Amino acid sequence: MHPRPSHPSFFVSHGAPTLPLTDVPARHFLEGLGVSIDANYGRPRAILIASAHWETATPQLNAPQINPTIHDFSGFPEALYNMTYSAPGSRPLADQAGALLDKAGLGHRIDPNRGLDHGAWVPLRLMYPQADIPVVQLSIQPDLGPEHHLRLGQALAPLRADGVLVIGSGSYSHDLSEFRNHRNEPPSAAEPIWLSGFSNWFSAALTEGRTADLLAYRSKAPYAAKNHPTDEHLLPIYVAMGAAGAEPMAKHLHQSNTFGILRMDVWQFESLAETQPVAA
Repeated sequence: MHPRPSHPSFFVSHGAPTLPLTDVPARHFLEGLGVSIDANYGRPRAILIASAHWETATPQLNAPQINPTIHDFSGFPEALYNMTYSAPGSRPLADQAGALLDKAGLGHRIDPNRGLDHGAWVPLRLMYPQADIPVVQLSIQPDLGPEHHLRLGQALAPLRADGVLVIGSGSYSHDLSEFRNHRNEPPSAAEPIWLSGFSNWFSAALTEGRTADLLAYRSKAPYAAKNHPTDEHLLPIYVAMGAAGAEPMAKHLHQSNTFGILRMDVWQFESLAETQPVAA
């Protein structure tokens, strides 16, 4: 009997903070994703999640005893502010991840008090609503670009063999200047060309393993700056891709749209070796 494989790493689009209150396909997909992961790979012993909403100059990891829920937004329904996600933290995992970052020459700091921002707790509340799995959050460095974040993920890849689920949480598209023009459109509405053109290019590059193009997406992808005026919401996908290890293979798990402009794609990453059949 063969042991269960390492958990893949995942990129999830967390969308607007109201995702848990909204009846859209992305919400329903995320509600089933944790169940699917548990069934296929076993329940993770811990989760490490890189969110677009914790920006620092150098890598940081949080390590409270219990994660406070950060409501890092304003102007939303009261029901959203009443939501909490009090998952335990894990100083041992933070230290383990920090040691891997140090070994890779990336460095780290531990924040013993910071909780989970909505880029972390919104998708995790849908995936694992019991909040009973320890969670450590990793910051991103928006000034350091995609290659740095790929290296972050590569450094953390050994965690997957130790029962840790590595997730990058961001947004497949993030031009909020278009929100007012599209917010009342149904999920079935046709996407504007600037959104479909970028998303189709990025999805093809992921599927075809064109890492060099992905790292240079701002000059290679059509409408790149339109979809991502700044990098931070796309950088977590590079963490997830790097965490797959050598020769990452991408699997497109979900594609949908909210508010006409927010693509809510979800991707799974494994190394090429992990996708090969195991001899009996």
